[in-house]
Amino acid sequence: MNTAYVSTAYLGPIQLYTKLFAYDHIWLETQENYLKQTYRNRCVIAAANGPQALTVPIVKPETLKCLTKDIRISDHGNWRHLHWNALVSAYRMSPFFEYYEEDFAPFYEKKYEFLLDFNEALREVICRLIDMQPDIHYTTEYQPEVNADFREIIRPKHEGVDPSFQPIPYYQVFQEKLGFLPNLSIVDLLFNMGPESLLILQKSIR
Repeated sequence: MNTAYVSTAYLGPIQLYTKLFAYDHIWLETQENYLKQTYRNRCVIAAANGPQALTVPIVKPETLKCLTKDIRISDHGNWRHLHWNALVSAYRMSPFFEYYEEDFAPFYEKKYEFLLDFNEALREVICRLIDMQPDIHYTTEYQPEVNADFREIIRPKHEGVDPSFQPIPYYQVFQEKLGFLPNLSIVDLLFNMGPESLLILQKSIR
């Protein structure tokens, strides 16, 4: 069976969505111990001055080890307002932002308790807009060794460790100023390329 394992991600990177496209079955990890400084609660977008990380604040777990599925979102710092303003500022001049704006705005008005629920609700909308129908399953126990394991490969600063992913350049709003920025959040691709996003994902798979 053509199956891959991935971790949850907040507006996950393009690399993650190539896996959702390439594999027949996806196991999304819910039983791992939560790891900080990963795409689980962070995405990177192309702002006017360069890559900008947006981080969803989480409630600090009471124990050293806490399962990803049990991680709660914090209301600290008015982050929803800040994230939405950052997305609008970065992509309001992109070709397709106005087409998809109403699909994303509600996520920055409604409060979600759990990070996994928030991420998954966003992923479902993104897959619908890109016209992908990945077969997603949720793990019920943690298996340390599995085939096609991308749970730790897809993470910030791990560029080059995934030979099956080859970022393909596409139009970006600030490309003349910044050059092409690879493997940003999937929303960068969606807002810039719209219906052609699926083709870019397909071409980015080696």
